[in-house]
Amino acid sequence: MKIITKTSELEDFCQKLSLSDFITVDTEFHREKTYWPLLCLIQVAGNDDAACIDALSEKINLEPLYSLFKNKKITKVFHAARQDLEIFFHLAKLIPSPIFDTQIAAMVCGFGESVSYQNIVAKLTNSHIDKSLRFTDWTSRPLTKKQLNYALDDVIYLREVYVKIKEDLANQERTNWVKEELANLTDPKTYELEPNDAWKRIKSRNKKPRFLAVLKELASWREKEAQSQNIPRRRIISDESLIELASLMPTTKEQISKTRLSRHYSRSKYNIGIINSINKGIKIPGNELPTILPAPKRSPRNGPVVELLKVLLKTKCEEHNVATKLVATVDDLENIASDYKENINALIGWRYKLFGEDAIKLKKGEIAITFSIDKQKIVIIPTK
Repeated sequence: MKIITKTSELEDFCQKLSLSDFITVDTEFHREKTYWPLLCLIQVAGNDDAACIDALSEKINLEPLYSLFKNKKITKVFHAARQDLEIFFHLAKLIPSPIFDTQIAAMVCGFGESVSYQNIVAKLTNSHIDKSLRFTDWTSRPLTKKQLNYALDDVIYLREVYVKIKEDLANQERTNWVKEELANLTDPKTYELEPNDAWKRIKSRNKKPRFLAVLKELASWREKEAQSQNIPRRRIISDESLIELASLMPTTKEQISKTRLSRHYSRSKYNIGIINSINKGIKIPGNELPTILPAPKRSPRNGPVVELLKVLLKTKCEEHNVATKLVATVDDLENIASDYKENINALIGWRYKLFGEDAIKLKKGEIAITFSIDKQKIVIIPTK
């Protein structure tokens, strides 16, 4: 068990790891009280060494680790990588490359849609990982030996998981499937939080363009405030209040004071930002107002087709031992049933070969689904 608290120690450790073909990486962080995740601990393991890196130490600079992350000769292995990558992107504008995500690989290899890392380790290594400390306060110092061992277990066992799951992928000729999935994880756009797009994450039944324009300005203002103060969005103002303000469009403190949910903002330090945002949204020219494109029209008569597609999806995924969630969503099935084929993941790449091609054939009546008494299972048969 090793904890690194100084830059010189990190340099030595990274120098050793630079000889590895791959390293395993995990992080411990907090974000309950902040906008940006607070990185507390980084666990890294190579072929013969593993250590916890104290990201909160005042004596450490993480540049040696970032240099290791940039080394194209070393694969960086994560499990459920998205949040870890988001942290490194915002800290250093860096996405480790190349990467491998064992969670994605597990779904491709038939471990199911929501199998836990604990169960994957148990199945592939016959070992048990203790998860009793998963709610640890990782900002507290000093960390105990038990906490450090707990943190290190993830990257230590991840080494064997990676080796075995990579071999399984190769045997099933599905290595490229995982590569396609990793493309989104390694795209900087995945982690760029653009304030002007914040309104798109707020759910509201009101689709009127002027309402959306004001909501967009309010949400953008809130996002910038939360980022600059590094506090959660809800600490600035709630989604419900943003929707109310965008609906009523009060332009004075007095008008804000007469609202139901947002009245206290009339006396808040944020009232100027709120009023300015509302006025900005009101003044946007009509031809520049944001709109929400209507969802593809779906006929109620497509219901039976969607149900058939669900059966086909389950059948194909069981046949190929891959998680259904990874292949197609319910929206994908409804869009296929409605003959809407744009931007449907199920009709692209390996998914098309596994499911999408037959899904279109089923919709056209070129194949059918039936139950084979002899085989005691659902089978797919041609209709011509």
